[in-house]
Amino acid sequence: MSSAPTLTVTPQLHRFTLPNGLRVLLAPDPSTPVVAVSVHVDVGFRSEPEGRTGFAHLFEHLMFQGSESLEKLAHFRHVQGSGGVFNGSTHQDYTDYFQVLPSAALERALFLEADRLRAPMLTEENLRNQVDVVKEEIRLNVLSRPYGGFPWILLPPVLYDTFANAHNGYGDFSELEQATVEDAASFFDSYYAPGNAVLTVAGDIAVDETIRLVEKHFGDIPARPVPARPSFGEPLPTGERRQSVADAHAPLPAFALGYRLPDPTTDVDAYLAHTLLGSVLTDGEAARLQERLVYGDGIVTDIGAGCGLFGSPLDSRDPDTFTVTAIHPPNVDLDQVVRAVDEELDRLVDGGPGVEELARISARWASSLYHEQDRVMSRMLAMGSRELLYGRAELAVELPARLAAITPAQVAEAAATLRGQGRAVLVIEPAASEDSDTNAGEQQ
Repeated sequence: MSSAPTLTVTPQLHRFTLPNGLRVLLAPDPSTPVVAVSVHVDVGFRSEPEGRTGFAHLFEHLMFQGSESLEKLAHFRHVQGSGGVFNGSTHQDYTDYFQVLPSAALERALFLEADRLRAPMLTEENLRNQVDVVKEEIRLNVLSRPYGGFPWILLPPVLYDTFANAHNGYGDFSELEQATVEDAASFFDSYYAPGNAVLTVAGDIAVDETIRLVEKHFGDIPARPVPARPSFGEPLPTGERRQSVADAHAPLPAFALGYRLPDPTTDVDAYLAHTLLGSVLTDGEAARLQERLVYGDGIVTDIGAGCGLFGSPLDSRDPDTFTVTAIHPPNVDLDQVVRAVDEELDRLVDGGPGVEELARISARWASSLYHEQDRVMSRMLAMGSRELLYGRAELAVELPARLAAITPAQVAEAAATLRGQGRAVLVIEPAASEDSDTNAGEQQ
C-alpha cells in the first residue's frame, strides 16, 4: 500500500480501515499458539428482500463452494491440512466466517478469507446444490423435529409486524428454488462490499506483520458502494397477541412469551438488566420459576428465559426479543402457567431480587463469560460481532464487570418494563403426525 494505515489503539485492541473500506480489528494474545481469523458481514436475516426469504443463510453456504483462486473444497483442505477448524453462521443482523489455525498459518488464513470475499464461485451447479442442502437442513432441523423452529422462527411473526422482523430467516422452499445465479451475484455485490464487513484477527500475532499481511491480501479487493442500513424499529405491541401452531412431532404442549428489549446501542445497562432478569427467573434450581413451577407446583417440565431469539444476549441490533419458553403436561392449563410467570415478575417489580441472589447470578455469568473468553475463537467472534453491531468490541471483555454492576433496582425495573408492555404468546399444540415433505409453508 502507498501509505501506512492510521491505528486506533485500546488495550490489546488495534483498529484500522483499509482504503477499500474494510474495517480491521487486531487482538494480539501471545499466550495462545494459534490465530483466529473472522469476517463479519453486515447482512443477516433481516436484510434479505421480500421474495427471497432464507437468502442470507443460503449465501453463507455458497461462500464455501470455491472462490477466485480455489476450486470447490480447496478451502476445507487448506484449513484442515494446517490442523485448523472453520465454519460460518447466519444471524439476524450479520453473517460470519471464521477459522482457527496454528499461528504459523496466519497468512494462509488471511489469503483464504480474502479470496472468497473478493470473488466466490457463484455457478448454477453450486447454487442448485446448496439450495438442496439448505432444504435438507430445514427438513432435519424444523419439519422433522419436535419443537422445530421454536421459538426463533415461530415467535417473531406473533410479536412483530414488519417483514424484516417477522419473516422466516430459514426460508420458504419455493422462494429458495426460484433463486438464480443473477440473484446471488446481486446479493454479493450489494452486501459483501469490503466496507460492509469487519475483519478480526486474534491470537499469537505480531501487529505490524499482521497489518502488512492484511494489506497484502485484502487491500486490492475493489471498493464498492455500501448499502444503506435501514432501521428495523417498529412500535411496541399495545396488548397481548396470541397464536397457536400445531406441531406433529411435539410430545407435550409448549409456549413462548415474547417481549421487546431496550436498544442495546443506546441503553446497554437496561438491556443487561433484562439478561440478569432471565437468569433470576430460570437459571439453576434456585431460580424463581424453576423452584416454583418445576420443583414446587410441578406444572412445567422445562422452562427458560433470556435475551435474544437464539438464546445469546447482545447478538443483534434493535429490536431484540426477551423470551420465556416452557413445556408443560397436557393436563395443565396454559393460562395457569402464564399467570405464575406474571406473578413472579410482579414480585420482582415490588421487591427486586435479593442482593445475594443477584450476586450469585452475576458470579455465574462471570464464570461462564471468562470460560468462554479463554477460547480464542469465542473471544474473536464476540469481539467481531460487537464491533460490527455496536462499534465496540470492548463490550466482549467488559461484560462480566458490567453485569456485576447491575443493581437489584435495575432488575426490578426490567421486570416492570416487561409487565408494562404488550407481548406475544406463541402456543405449540401437539398434533397427529401428517405427511409433509417439502411444504415450507408449515414453517411459517
